[in-house]
Amino acid sequence: MDLFFRKYGQGPPLIIIHGLYGSSDNWVSIGRKLAENFEVFIIDQRNHGKSPHSPDHNYQLLKADLLEFMDAQSIEKAIIIGHSMGGKVAMFFAADYPERVSHLIVADISPSSYQFTNSNQLLAHTTIIRAMFNLDFYGIGSRQDVDDILAKSIPENRIRQFLLKNINRSKNNEYSWRLNIRALKNELKNILEGLDENQPEITGFPVLFMKGGNSDYIQKDDEKTIKKIFPYADIEIIPNAGHWLHAEQPELFLEKINDFILQE
Repeated sequence: MDLFFRKYGQGPPLIIIHGLYGSSDNWVSIGRKLAENFEVFIIDQRNHGKSPHSPDHNYQLLKADLLEFMDAQSIEKAIIIGHSMGGKVAMFFAADYPERVSHLIVADISPSSYQFTNSNQLLAHTTIIRAMFNLDFYGIGSRQDVDDILAKSIPENRIRQFLLKNINRSKNNEYSWRLNIRALKNELKNILEGLDENQPEITGFPVLFMKGGNSDYIQKDDEKTIKKIFPYADIEIIPNAGHWLHAEQPELFLEKINDFILQE
């Protein structure tokens, strides 16, 4: 799949992979800061942003997309940063292609399956996707109209504002979702799956997990799973941040990344 991407800076290659409902656009400010030391590539994953749509969306395909992208850009080995779903892609990729990873940084997601989680935030994905899928754009005249409709199911303003970045307006002033909401709805079970906890340990490169201090995506049992699969991983907490820790605490997020990569 020919993924859309943004590129900044020069130096060792660094790839940023966004999460569910996200896009490269959400990572531009972080990418430009990192471009002071690295050649930064920010991809739009399939069914997101400006990349092509597909009815299929699972980690076998997403990691294959990443491999194809790296080959197309002649990137032999890269620092890989993945947030949420993008973190899962990065982990699945590292499991199969460890020789293509120089550093792995995973933001606020664990290797565990989230299909049967008790996390309120994660269970909300079903509500979010249903609200987006059921939204009828006929008669919609503004983004505020969309926000008003979504607010009936999604009370958190921050989440709605994030989702509204996926709104596309045509030259005829017609609104639609830029992302492939039908595929994401149909494939949500696959998006929530995890790595095999009994797979061989993944070693050979530094690994950092960052958890938002106010987020419940990485819990105590998840930390045990992290250490089982990535025995030498560091786990850092970003205080006063939720799941979107890179947006809520960008300076500290960047500081942790630079310290981790440049410490050697």
